[in-house]
Amino acid sequence: MLHVKELLPLTGYVRGGCSPIGMKKSFPTTFQETAQLYDEIAVSAGRIGTQVVVEPEALCKLVGGQFADIVRDG
Repeated sequence: MLHVKELLPLTGYVRGGCSPIGMKKSFPTTFQETAQLYDEIAVSAGRIGTQVVVEPEALCKLVGGQFADIVRDG
């Protein structure tokens, strides 16, 4: 996770509009593994209030990401 002060200069996105799609700089991207259970998921399109609906596997491939169990209890 990036500190909020780093978001705009590093990614080009403002808080609330962060997306793994089209960042200025490539960052490691990990999706919760349960996202694979859905035919489509909605993620930020890089602007507050704008989303894109996409197949999880296609999004992961597009951004060079990975799926993992990233949810922590408590």
